[in-house]
Amino acid sequence: MEKKKNPTAEIEEVLQEIGQKIEELVKKGAEAGADVKEDIEQKIKDLKENKTTLEGELQKAKELLKKEFKEKKEEMEPRLKESKGFFREGLRQLGLAFKAIFGKSSK
Repeated sequence: MEKKKNPTAEIEEVLQEIGQKIEELVKKGAEAGADVKEDIEQKIKDLKENKTTLEGELQKAKELLKKEFKEKKEEMEPRLKESKGFFREGLRQLGLAFKAIFGKSSK
């Protein structure tokens, strides 16, 4: 089965690919002639700008996810506390039931 990647992981993977392409183009640029060199330098510049934009988007996505997580956590906190109280009360009642059952048997 194919694993689903989260958007952050996908963006990081794209950034790594862009970085590798930039390195390849730098190497090709050093070896290329003057005409081709200008074209490659322009591609390098474009890729660097694209990488910067993607890094900014990645940071915004991370901040948005943190904010949503915090909001959901704050929203669920009262329910969790209430459930915890119900769970404890259930255990207490269960303990009282055992005491009642076993207490009557020994009399």
